[in-house]
This record gives sequence, structure tokens and C-alpha cells, in this order.
Amino acid sequence: MKKLFQLLLLLSLTLSSYAQQSIHGNVVDSQSGEPLPGVTVMVKGMSIGTSTDIDGRFSITLPPLEGKQLQVSYIGYIPQTVTLKSTEELTIKMIEDSQNLDEVVVIGYGTQRKGDVTSSVASVKSENFVKGAVKDVGQLIQGKVAGLAITNPSGDPTGNTQIRLRGTSTIGGANTAPLILIDGIPGDFNTVAPEDVESIDVLKDGSAAAIYGTRGTNGVILITTKQARGSEILRVDYSGYISTSHISKKHDMLNASEFAQLYPDYDQGYDTDWVDEITRTPVSHVHNLSLSGGTSRANYIANVNYASRQGIMKRSNFENFRARIEVTQRLFDDKVRLRFGLLGRSDWRESTVSGGSFRGVAYSQATRRNPTEPVRNEDGSWYENLSKFEYENPVALLTEADGDVKNTQLRYNAGITYNPIRDLTLQANYSYNRFVMNRGYSETLNHISARRDGYKGWSSVGSSISVEKLLELTAQYDASIGRNKFTILGGYSYNENNYENIWVDNWGFQDDYFGGWHNIGIGSALKDGKANVGSSKSLTNLIGFFGRATYSYDNKYLLMAALRYEGASQLWGTDNAWGLFPSVSLGWRITQEKFMQDQNIFDDLKLRVGYGVTGSQPRASFLGVAMLRYGSYAYLDGQWIQTIVPASNPNPDLKWEEKKEFNVGIDFMSWNSRINGSIDFYNRRIDGLIYDYSVPTPPNLYNVTTANGGTMENRGVEVLVNVVPVQMRDFEWTTSASFSINSNKLKSLSGSVFKTEYDFFDTGTAEYSGQVTSSHRVQVGESIGNFYGFKVVDVDDEGRWIYEDRNGELVNYKDFTHAPEDKHVIGNGLPKWYAGWNNTLRYRRWDLNVTMRGAFGFQVINGARLNYENTKNSRFENRLKTVFDPVFGKVPLSKEVEPEFNSYYIEDGDYWKIDNITLGYTFGKIGKYIQSLRLYGSVLNAFTFTHYKGIDPEVSTDGLTPGYDTRDRYPQVRSFTFGVNVSF
Repeated sequence: MKKLFQLLLLLSLTLSSYAQQSIHGNVVDSQSGEPLPGVTVMVKGMSIGTSTDIDGRFSITLPPLEGKQLQVSYIGYIPQTVTLKSTEELTIKMIEDSQNLDEVVVIGYGTQRKGDVTSSVASVKSENFVKGAVKDVGQLIQGKVAGLAITNPSGDPTGNTQIRLRGTSTIGGANTAPLILIDGIPGDFNTVAPEDVESIDVLKDGSAAAIYGTRGTNGVILITTKQARGSEILRVDYSGYISTSHISKKHDMLNASEFAQLYPDYDQGYDTDWVDEITRTPVSHVHNLSLSGGTSRANYIANVNYASRQGIMKRSNFENFRARIEVTQRLFDDKVRLRFGLLGRSDWRESTVSGGSFRGVAYSQATRRNPTEPVRNEDGSWYENLSKFEYENPVALLTEADGDVKNTQLRYNAGITYNPIRDLTLQANYSYNRFVMNRGYSETLNHISARRDGYKGWSSVGSSISVEKLLELTAQYDASIGRNKFTILGGYSYNENNYENIWVDNWGFQDDYFGGWHNIGIGSALKDGKANVGSSKSLTNLIGFFGRATYSYDNKYLLMAALRYEGASQLWGTDNAWGLFPSVSLGWRITQEKFMQDQNIFDDLKLRVGYGVTGSQPRASFLGVAMLRYGSYAYLDGQWIQTIVPASNPNPDLKWEEKKEFNVGIDFMSWNSRINGSIDFYNRRIDGLIYDYSVPTPPNLYNVTTANGGTMENRGVEVLVNVVPVQMRDFEWTTSASFSINSNKLKSLSGSVFKTEYDFFDTGTAEYSGQVTSSHRVQVGESIGNFYGFKVVDVDDEGRWIYEDRNGELVNYKDFTHAPEDKHVIGNGLPKWYAGWNNTLRYRRWDLNVTMRGAFGFQVINGARLNYENTKNSRFENRLKTVFDPVFGKVPLSKEVEPEFNSYYIEDGDYWKIDNITLGYTFGKIGKYIQSLRLYGSVLNAFTFTHYKGIDPEVSTDGLTPGYDTRDRYPQVRSFTFGVNVSF
């Protein structure tokens, strides 16, 4: 919500000889109902006017009302004209002009008037954020930015939101997600509370992101927190909510009687719902308190946020505490501005999962567990079958293990802005960010690992410290000469990252009272030299010099050019440690031309063209030089000596992956700003893909060399349209629709020096019945994300597969050799296009917000069906009820068919979700202290429309192996929330 105070001097009131009448009223924001102070209220055609007070109220005296109109204006809102008909008190609702061309958009190292933007930049203000309860900042703009895919593949309250902007751009680079900056400082979606965010701007194309060099190659997300305002009135804002959840959809597994009918030899006589045994109805609550105030020269804002979230699984808990304070001070006639900020964050999550294989995967075990088995034996001990590998009692796993992860973050930043002369601004900003992670995990002597594997208690403890320092110096000059306006920016950036960690695994404890990860040293494995101990340390630096120039002629012809020269320590030892990243963009406001003056379709129409170059850093440091590591032991002179062996080959020619992006866009506005939007077309080409090439030894020291070679291309279209179809005094409907399509292709894997033996490589893992195989193939000429496996087209009368071989011929089950050459591309896990549709309806003080989004043109590997629709193997495990369904509509799958990964388990993943339904009511001023009060209720993850048979088609789209719905992922939940927002 914009809080722009425009406190004007009262104009002299003209007194007429006619009888005077007084008009009283109040001015409020149409969305929140909050009063607006400093609003200008003028009598049309007369020098009579006033401004609203701090409560948004005004009083004006004027001659007889007949024919009189009030003109009401406020910065950032659409001006209104109100015809006076009586002396009754007025309530004027101001509608925010979110599409005003004078609106400020945040770009790299500064801001720009929206009408002057020439790159592909999306801006979302707080009033347009997703309403209701959200887990992190990323969910505020989910479905609201065309081309930005934000997915939630897990219902885990501690799970991370995945982000992808304009497709996949690397096969081996260091980073794949956009750069996230919070008030110019690197962070993530969990650094600040969603309630503390004012706006989010997304730099999507190369011309906008190139000024950030290698950090901006995947786009840049600029998060602006709520800022301190120059007001002597202390403002206090509180928001909070409480919510509860349930599993939105479960796997439909066999119940006890159905399992006993299918496998009578494994019937233990009990009826246990294992998923119910380890899940619950969770309750979560979040509280946010913000205070702001100050004077015209000094002001402050403080924000405190506490969140307690329970997961649907027992012992799946998360607590988070965040606090931020920012103070600004103006000195020397406003020539100097000092800023200081302090941010603290502490979070804790309970974890009964360790890094060891098969330990703590309780939901996985609950899904597959035999429903006729009991939780405990008659003597109270856990019911277990120690002879069955990867088969564990899920209730025991949650009970006999303990652990947590604690993160603490402290960030402070300071800055100074100096204006030595008019139009010249010098800035210096420094930030220090320290992040500490401590984790611990223990299994009791009664844990299955102790009884089956002989660990006798197993514990792990680890700690890591990350320190990031950032120094940025900029100088900017703004000038206006006649119809010419230009800005010149120059700057320097130094970014340093230090990271170190240490960890210990130990076992062999005498009891559960004195052992565990809190006292890990007493385990016998450490004393016997069998425990695992490790540590590491790294330091990386990034130095950049950058500049940008913008030019505008007659507010019609626009130009922006930027350049960054950057060096990275990851390329130390190479001949290419420094890179040059240029960009240029042009804009033409067509509606400013004379030949467009008589048209009445467009209020504004702008054509944009941009080109930019960015780079991607290698995933590790020192790849340009030969590295050594410890190897095996050798017997020399009567003793065993550990050898030192090569760990990598030197490659002085290694350089950045280089991304060149061309963008053409159109911004439009019509119907008095009630219709606006943008259309963008882009082409991204990434050259010099970093890849590990196999090389002969000798002459090389090592069998792999990391080098640049391949090329990838992304093309796409993005459309965003905002409409206000209905705008009445008591009712308003605003709607926004976004659409994006992306086409990805790997053009080559080889370069001029290093070449691959094949034009493909296999990756990913498909797991079934204890077996594994690769799930994806990355191949030249194809899109990233292709599933690669055997193609089945039918079954015979006995329910055995009929395959299609490499030549397109049909082969029956017994004659098929399962040769790797007979595999096919059987689907793709990356959605080809995304869509979003958001609606807000307001009736008087009521508001209804509905957010929807969808993904289309992709497939999903149904890991649950892959594992639980075959009866050949692992009969002690449960099965899906669909195990009885006819395959291809004919007969059930034969029991002689071996489990395997094939096309039958690939499904259409298209989905459309109603993500959020929020209904709220806003009260006006209540008493002396409450300025506004809003109550609301929300349903999150309300409905999913899909043909997918699994629990949810929204799965991970990260990396090179998208679209795999693992058989036992943390279930998605549907949440019901009640919340309150109040301002004092």
C-alpha cells in the first residue's frame, strides 16, 4: 500500500457574499479502507481547498452547493471529481493508479520512471501480492509475473520454493536460479518476512540484468522492504493468522482386507493405517508487528515476525523469528543521507531425518508398509522384520530418532548518500552477512539401525559458517536540457564469500542417556578410528566495474546502455578470469507521435528492443589449475603411506558460459488505464556450456577435464494483461492474466577443442523395487527434460508388455532383449507453457481474492505407480488399488512381468490450480487508536484440476531431471486460515 504524504499549504479561501455551507468527509484507500492523510481537496474552478488530516478527514466551507464539484488528488492515486448534492458527510475512496507512467520501477543500482523503462521488467506492488497465508516471499508473486515459474513441489513447511525464469540455461554452471537482492543485498525468499515487503521487481531480459554480470545471468529479483517514512506520528501495524491443514490427496493403497486377499501368506491379522499413524492435523500461527515514525529529517522502521508452523507429519515442526530495523538521517540541508540497517533471523526445525541412506524416511515407509502388521508387538516392543532391507516401522522411526537444524543470521548494512551539487548523487553501501547452521541427529539403541545393522546408536553433528561482505560505490548524474534528459551511472562492486564447515558421524554408544549428538565424542567408533570426520573451507571473490547511461528525447525516444567488467576467483589460474558484459535497449513511445494524437484506443503504447550479454560462473573454484587429492595407501620401506593423486586437469582456457539475449516487447495502456499490459518475445543463446569431458590418460593427469563447449537456446513469448472491467462506487473488479511459453533446445555438446564421443548423456534416477536406472537423457537437438526409457504400446492376452523397438517394430515380452539401443524419448518433464489468472472483487468493505495458475505441455513420471502397481517383487510391501486395473483397458498386469521403468508410468502432467481463495472485510476507524481493521479467511491449495493419477502433478522442475514425482514425497496439504490486519 503506497503511503505517500503530500502535505500542502492551505490555499486562501475565497469568501463570497452568499450563504456559506460546510462539507465534511473522509478519504480512504479503496482497497484497504485505510485513511489517507495529505489528500488535496479543491473546489473545481475556485481557489478554495484544503488537505485531509492524519485521520483522512477534511472540512471545507463554500458557497451554495448547486453545480459545485470537488477535485480530489493524491500522489499515486487516480484523481477523482465528486459532484456535491447535499451536505451529508462524504466518503471518498481513492483508487491507486498502479499503472501510472510516473510510477517508480526498481532497476539495477537505482530506479526509473515506468514510462522510461526500455527493458523487460515486471513490477508487483504490495497491494497486488497474493493475499492470505504464504510460506515465503516468493509465493507473494506466484502466477503474477509472466515467464517466472514459482513451484511448490512439497507440502513440507521447511521446503524451499523453486524458481525458474525463462527456461533452463546451463547443463553444468554454478547457478540456475535468479539472483535475489533484498534492498540491494544478496539474500533469499526466507531472509525477510513476506509481511515486510513493499514491492518486488523482476529483471527478466539480458539488457536489464547485464549490469549485474555473472550474477544476473538467470535474471534478477529485486525485493524492496517497507521503508521508513518522515512522519512524526508513530504508526503501529500488526498482522497475524492461524491456520490448520490436511492432506489434499493420499495414495489410494490397499487396505488390510484387500492386502490379505492379494497376499494371504503375509496376512498378520491387524488393520493399521500407517499414514494415519504418523500424520496429524497441524496448527500453525504467524505474527508480524511493525513500528515506524520519526521526523522530517530522521525516521525509522522496525519489524518483528514470528512463525510457528507444524507439518502434516508428526515431529515435522518449524519455528522462525525475524527482526529488522532501519534508521535514516538527513544532514546538512538534505545533502547527506545516512542509512543503517540491522537484520536478525533465527529458525529451528525438528528433523528426524539424517543424511544416511534409508534412515528416517517415515512417510516412504508408511506408504509401502503391510497394513496387516501391527505397530508394536504384544510386549510393547516395535514390530519389525530385521531381515527385510529398506523396510522399517515408520512410527518407530519417528520415535527412536531425534534431531534438529538451527540457523542464525545476522546482517547489518550501512550507507551514505551525498549530493555535492544539484543532480549529482554519490553513494557508498556496505553490508556484512553472517549465516551459521548447526545440525544434530541421533538414533537410539532401540532404533532399527542399531538392532539390524549393529550401529548401537548412531549420531551425526555438523556446523557451517558463511560470511558474505559486499561493498558498492556509485556515482550518478542526472540532467535535463530542453527536451533531452539523461542519466549517467558509474560504480564499483566487491563481493566476498567465506564458507567453512565441519561434521562428525559416530556410533557405538553404551546407552541413550549419555550418548547422542549432544555428547557425540563418547561413541566407540571415534575411539576405534572408524567414525567419519570431515571439514572444508572456501573463499570466493567477485569484483566488478559497471556503468550505465539512459537518454530520453521529448519523452518519446528512449535509450539505455550498460556495461560491466567483472572478475571472479572461480576462474583463478585461467586466461579468462575477467569478462565484459554489455547491454543496450531502445524504446519508442508511439503514442507521443503526432500521427497518434487523434486515435482514442491507446493511452500509451511503447515499443521496446533490447540486447544483453551475461555470463555464468563455473560450479567450483580452481578448475583452471591442476589439483591433487589423497588417494589409496601404498606400502613403502616397511610402512603404509597414503598417496597423493591428481584430482583434475588444468584448463587455462576455461571461461564463463556466455548468454546472449535479444528481447522485443510492447507495453500498452488503454481505457483510461483500466487496460494495460505487455507482450515480450525473447531469444536466449548460451555459448560455451561448461561440461566435464572425458580425456585420455596419459597424456592427461586425470580422465576428465572441465571445459567450455556446447550451445543451448531458449525462445519464448510472455504476455501480461491487467484489466479493471468494473469500476463503480461500491463495486470494483480487477483481473490480471499472464501467459508464457518457452522452447528449449541443446544445439551442441562439443566445442572446437573438446568433443564428446556421443551427442548425449544420461542422467537422473528412476527407482523401483530396489533397482535403479537412469530416467532422463540430455541430447543434442532435443529439449532439456526428456524422459528416456522403454516404450510399451500394449499388452498381450496374459497381461505381458508389448514393446516398440528402435526400428518401430512391435516385440512381445519374452522376445524383447531390453537392449539400451531400444529405448525411446517417452516424455518431457518441463512445462512448455504457464498461465496465471488473478481476480480481486471489492464490494464496499468486502473483498474477495482468487489466484489461479497452471502448467501445460509436459509429462510426469508417476513414481508411486512405478513401484506399487507391480506384484512380481517385494510382496511384503503394500500396493496401490490400481494394481487390479486392466492395463491398456485389457487385463491386469501379469505377475510374471518384472518391475521396470517404461512409458506406461509416464502421465500427462497438465494442471490448473485454484491456489488461494481469500475473503476479507475491512472496518474503518474504530475509536481513537485503531485506524483500520481487516479480518479475512483463506483457503490455500483449494482445488487442482488434472488428469494426473498421482497425488499432485506440481513436481520439481529443477536441474536436468524435471518431472519426476518420487514415490513417497512429502504430501501436499490444503490449508484453512483466519487472519487479521490492524493499524494503530
